[in-house]
Amino acid sequence: MNKKIKFNTKTVHKGQKPEKLYGAVSLPIYQTSTFKQDKIGDYIYDYSRAGNPTRTNLEENLCSLEGGEDAISFASGLAAISSIIQLLKSGDHVILTSNVYGGTYRLLTTVMNKFKIESSWVDTSLTSRIKSEIKPNTKLIFIETPTNPMMSLSDIGEISNLAKDNNILVAVDNTFMSPYFQRPLSLGADIVVHSTTKYLNGHSDIIGGAVIVNDKKIGETLHYIQMSIGAVPGPFDCWLTQRSIKTLHLRMPRHDENGRAIADYLNQSKKINKVYYPGLDSHPHHELAKKQQLDPNGNYGFGGMVSIDLGSFEKASKFIDQLSIFALAESLGGVESLICHPAKMTHASLSSEKRKSLGISDGLLRLSIGVEDVDDLISDLDEGLQSI
Repeated sequence: MNKKIKFNTKTVHKGQKPEKLYGAVSLPIYQTSTFKQDKIGDYIYDYSRAGNPTRTNLEENLCSLEGGEDAISFASGLAAISSIIQLLKSGDHVILTSNVYGGTYRLLTTVMNKFKIESSWVDTSLTSRIKSEIKPNTKLIFIETPTNPMMSLSDIGEISNLAKDNNILVAVDNTFMSPYFQRPLSLGADIVVHSTTKYLNGHSDIIGGAVIVNDKKIGETLHYIQMSIGAVPGPFDCWLTQRSIKTLHLRMPRHDENGRAIADYLNQSKKINKVYYPGLDSHPHHELAKKQQLDPNGNYGFGGMVSIDLGSFEKASKFIDQLSIFALAESLGGVESLICHPAKMTHASLSSEKRKSLGISDGLLRLSIGVEDVDDLISDLDEGLQSI
């Protein structure tokens, strides 16, 4: 296939060559654990923990969308992040975004710390803070941008330049933006990680993760780690994810359009203490968002994630109780609109002191804006606001 095809065409066709036996346009699901070998040692696939054609197709697609050299799909986003951390060895140091997904924080502070991997948690929106934390044993800078749920941004290009000067790898959690609105490898990062559960799949029906890298050697190491620990996705989940990616370029602009409209609406309410959304002119990283969050045509996008602070748990609870379209649920990035209470849900594993230091108050709510009619969504939110 012509390597110069555009992003929207890649979502549909990369990794999607019709299969040879019958010419099926929709690729088969190779729902098998093992593969027949004609002769000893003569095979393409031998065991699905090591590789599977359905998984390979998905990985080719993801690699193309992020502009990488290799891609590895995982059983979950946390399995993907865990494998990245396992690139390190005992005694190595990693710098991470302080305001990061709760599962990532839990992984580093309660599991990986047992292997004597040193970690520093800093406000990576300030590159100077990262620079001050670099040590001789620093091997990885792991950033999440935008952050979950505070919607803080870090300058991927600036951080990548700093890392290269110090021979440090940069990994970026790109879950919130997807490769449609942000491609960290093109900005200088070495590794991109996704929870494919979210926008890439976009239908709230699989759990998955992926890592895309700009260096084949790193890719080979991650493939080996995955095979060794068994963090592989099933063929059906891979098939569902690739099916969904075919409409990524249709879904993401709608999430963005609805997100902007709802953020503007919420920002006008006197009942809301603060709205967190990079698309608002008042957001401290608005200009950075316009620089690095670009669709394939170079137009900036802000996505469909919005957080709001209502001031107290009581108000947040009343607000949620009045909603009929937004569902109270974990996760995000699906076609349906969801709302969650980070302090009690996604970030419940953090201490109250830690949450407070990050701005995750008991009145904070995170909205994942779906692709429904925006007037219906605003009407639903208005019902909630009228109750408080």
